Amino acid sequence: MHINDLLNPKSIALGVSAPASKEAAIRLLADYMEKGGNLSDKEQYVKDVLIREESGTTGLGDGIATPHAKSDGVKAAGLAAMTIPDGMDFAAMDGNPSRLFFMIAAPNGANDEHLAILSKLATMIMDPDFKEALIAAKSVEEFRRLIDDKENDRFVAPGADTTAEETKPAADHIQILAVTACPTGIAHTFMAAESIEQHAKKRGLTVKVETNGSAGVKNVLTPEEIAAADGIIVAADKNVAMSRFDGRRVVITKVADGINKADELIDRALSGSAPIYHATGADTAEGADDAENESLARQIYKHLMNGVSHMLPFVVGGGILIALAFLFDDYTIDPSKFGSNTPLAKFFMQVGGASFGFMLPVLAGFIGMSIADRPGLAVGFVGGSLAGATGTGFLGALLAGFVGGYAVNALKKVFAGLPASLDGIKPILLYPFFGILIMGLISLYIIAPPVSAINNWMIETLGGMDPSARVLMGLIVGGMMAVDMGGPINKAAYVTGTGLLASGEYHVMAAVMAGGMVPPLAIALATTFFKNRFTESQRKAGITNYVMGLSFITEGAIPFAASDPVRVIPSMVVGSALAGALTMFFDCTLRAPHGGIFVVPTIGNPLMYLVSILIGAVVGAVILSLLKKPIKE
Repeated sequence: MHINDLLNPKSIALGVSAPASKEAAIRLLADYMEKGGNLSDKEQYVKDVLIREESGTTGLGDGIATPHAKSDGVKAAGLAAMTIPDGMDFAAMDGNPSRLFFMIAAPNGANDEHLAILSKLATMIMDPDFKEALIAAKSVEEFRRLIDDKENDRFVAPGADTTAEETKPAADHIQILAVTACPTGIAHTFMAAESIEQHAKKRGLTVKVETNGSAGVKNVLTPEEIAAADGIIVAADKNVAMSRFDGRRVVITKVADGINKADELIDRALSGSAPIYHATGADTAEGADDAENESLARQIYKHLMNGVSHMLPFVVGGGILIALAFLFDDYTIDPSKFGSNTPLAKFFMQVGGASFGFMLPVLAGFIGMSIADRPGLAVGFVGGSLAGATGTGFLGALLAGFVGGYAVNALKKVFAGLPASLDGIKPILLYPFFGILIMGLISLYIIAPPVSAINNWMIETLGGMDPSARVLMGLIVGGMMAVDMGGPINKAAYVTGTGLLASGEYHVMAAVMAGGMVPPLAIALATTFFKNRFTESQRKAGITNYVMGLSFITEGAIPFAASDPVRVIPSMVVGSALAGALTMFFDCTLRAPHGGIFVVPTIGNPLMYLVSILIGAVVGAVILSLLKKPIKE
């Protein structure tokens, strides 16, 4: 589909006198849209356009405005165009008058075709020569011909010397690198990219722009390009991968500046005065090039952790609220409704259940998103929801996330041969439709039968374990929590606990949390009662581990493990394994996936649970004191 297919000649008005207000201009454009036969209820459409304007102006700057909306008042997607040579105040981002208007209409329930058209128009109208040619057009036929020529790469600016050779930059590397991104990833992302590219090329500079659009990240910057670049610009209104720029001077600004202030941004980037960007621990985003060089195991772990990290707030918050529901309920009222008998318990159960119910969809959704970017999110969510509905639980959601992500990546390759004009509808129509369809078939007919059987077997097996087998299970998961204290092995144990928790098995989670609380507590006890084994700074740091241990923050022990892994890690593993085994021996249960000492009232057999942790911490501290030699000060 081409732009002129949606632009009826009756919907074009040239050389219009400036309307009295922004709303008047919108209503005038709606009149032209109606003449083109696109509207069934003009007033409803105008209302929806005005609502859209309240969320942010469509006066893009540089004389361009693109008012648009999806509406029940639209019967067929279409465009209207208007030129106001003298300009008018349309509340543009750059504060300048708007002279060229494209109005976009799409029916509600459509495939967001208006956004696809907008992304196509975005780069076209950023060409100042093309924009001025449209504004100067004397007839509707000329206006439409200019659009057709531009869309098919036939447009030649008036007065341009077609015989002159383009000046090629002399640099042997890419001088200007940029990243552009807006929340929707439709218009401003590409307009900013086009503007930066145009201004850089006019100055004889080599340039490359990475776009974080609705179809994912395109034109990804490589580490080699980043290392060699003279200047870097990030014009983004959402999070983008930033850790790759660590130690480089980076101009960080909003995407609107990429559109309207490209020259200024380039000057700042080349001046050497931009601040040096320092990556933080939270800034873990990686570029595509990094992913390509990773091992398969590392990629899988990264995708899994992306799902788990987004899932945890729902699980922790919901799990604690559900645990409180049992704490404040009266079992004797109705044992079959334990957790919802009293009004307070019912409240906690409803709210906590709502939060906990997102666990599987969020896990699968963000695994899918990690693999396939935003197009993988919806597919993964559906897979996670089906995992809950089919009884495949945590394991089913985990598989659904990976299936959804890789299915979308496969679809990207399948649809790669489609015309570039269809790029806008791929992430909002093609990927979700076919991706969800594939996910449904695989989830219901391939994943569900074996995984639900495995899930049920696992729960029944754990429930029917003899005491000695349970103790061994607690020993293993408890010890795993102390092996790398927040690393892959620790996370594997924790994910196992939360997965079983969601399935109604509460013993393993109790062992996991006990094993995770022991290392910082053992360190704290060792630095308190065996002071001659530690430096003064270590003794001071050890005090904070009391709080971290009681809060179930295993990572508090990491600095000690890093400085002396040979002695610290074995000591902690023994203490944590012992604590996990004891919680199983004493038949302790835990319905909350986090919280440490603060959720003890919700624990089954809480006294012996605390005793188990204390014994594990003391044993860990004693072993560590025996392994470490006294320090001569």
